[in-house]
Amino acid sequence: MADLAVIVVNYRTPDLAVACVEAMAPARAAFPGLRAIVVDGGSGDGSAERIADGIAAQGAGGWARLLALPVNGGFAFANNRALIALAAEGALPDYVALINPDARVRPGALEAMAALLDRRPEAGAVGARLVHEDGRPQASAFHFPSVRGEICRGARTGVIDRLLRQPASRIEPEAATRVPWVTGAAVMFRARALAEAGPFDEGFFLYFEETDLLRRIATRGWEIWHEPAAHVFHHGGAATQIRDPETGLPRRQRMARYWYESRLRYFTLAGGRGYALASGLGWLAGRLVWKLRLAFTGRKDDGPLQATGDFIRYSLWPRRRDGQAAIPALRLPAPELPAWMAR
Repeated sequence: MADLAVIVVNYRTPDLAVACVEAMAPARAAFPGLRAIVVDGGSGDGSAERIADGIAAQGAGGWARLLALPVNGGFAFANNRALIALAAEGALPDYVALINPDARVRPGALEAMAALLDRRPEAGAVGARLVHEDGRPQASAFHFPSVRGEICRGARTGVIDRLLRQPASRIEPEAATRVPWVTGAAVMFRARALAEAGPFDEGFFLYFEETDLLRRIATRGWEIWHEPAAHVFHHGGAATQIRDPETGLPRRQRMARYWYESRLRYFTLAGGRGYALASGLGWLAGRLVWKLRLAFTGRKDDGPLQATGDFIRYSLWPRRRDGQAAIPALRLPAPELPAWMAR
């Protein structure tokens, strides 16, 4: 079997992170050289100590270890530090999987993802099928964001989707299928694809960073696949509480500023400042349609609070730095702070 390493990024969810490591232990039968790195992103609440104790209590110290960071630099920063630590050992393993701490791999999940990469050498990454505790599927594979998609996302109106011929953003295949991108909650990368595209862009704090990475991998000719045979239980939003784990939809609360900023950065990196502005104007146009629907039907808005104002403030006007990539080299010494924080 291929050499495999798994990265788990924790922020103030130590019990979930320990359970995540415990769930992947049976995969050592298929991957004798399996390594796991649990990165604590500067939780500052005793998470690092509890994770270290949990790994020791499981007797997993021979294959799992803690990497405690002094700052909460975000998802991209934490994953990159683990990748740099793996590269410092000589070279990246054949495959690198990212598993969220609020996820638990089901038996055979890691094996199924690795098997797909084995039989499809053109695949640069493969995502698992996220499921609820009772087996109901969650959103796991998607179409890339686009201007047309932003109009429809703002409008939330089926007739607009049909007029613009916009497919649903969520893709739900029943067999292994090539897709545009997959969720970063449970994904396995081919090391060669990461080496060509580079690791995560550290201009992102949280959200859209895996979309950007998979976009860069795809633009270099690698395929992205979804393997529904790989089941991963996912609680969803345990650290951020932004989305309802049952529906996957934003909660009826104000979205964090970094979500809007990450969205704007993604569009700017993907197509330039004009493209990013067009995507923002498209969402606002769709949003107007949605507001008119609410006024005519008397329905109440069930979306995030203050969404329009926050969008205009944080996700409409791209800045020059939004289009400047911040992708570190996979070698030591690594920058002590992510690009977004260093600014």
